[in-house]
Amino acid sequence: MVRVGEGETGGVTVTTAATHELGTGRLRAIRRMLDTAFDGDFSDEDWDHALGGVHACIEDDHGIAAHGSVVMRRVLHNSRSYRVGYVEGVGVRADRRRQGLAGLVMAELERVIDGAYAFGALSASDEGAALYRARGWEPWKGRIEVLGPDGIVRLPDEEGSTYLRPAAGGPLPDPTAALVFDWRDGDVL
Repeated sequence: MVRVGEGETGGVTVTTAATHELGTGRLRAIRRMLDTAFDGDFSDEDWDHALGGVHACIEDDHGIAAHGSVVMRRVLHNSRSYRVGYVEGVGVRADRRRQGLAGLVMAELERVIDGAYAFGALSASDEGAALYRARGWEPWKGRIEVLGPDGIVRLPDEEGSTYLRPAAGGPLPDPTAALVFDWRDGDVL
């Protein structure tokens, strides 16, 4: 695990680590916190989507206070396949909300995106959208599609809640062409 410098909210330390470095106990603690933070609406598929990449966590005397992860997704756009850093499992324990912890977690995930991916993507809830917009994430104005078992399928319900962020100042994709995400079980985005 890597310890990242002191955050801006009272000496908070954000820890980043790959999934395999977290260990079973810490992974269980993260999952419990996310189950609670999402009021029981964090499925096994949601958990699976958050694994396999890089996690950013904040812990305090009561356990995991905040978490987010970034995983690789493939996105087809204008006849090209992109490696995209997809943000998953961003949550803050109820007693630590509105203290800047989600912003500290996102800063670390954005650092990973800048260093490893063409751009970042995420699907925002109505509650989370303001955080992402304030950090420079932009709502995708084009079509969202998925390359599923039966071919390419449009996902109109995901249009408007999908946000992108250019990596390291690079360009965002052209919204006149669709973003075609790779298939996965559960919520595709």
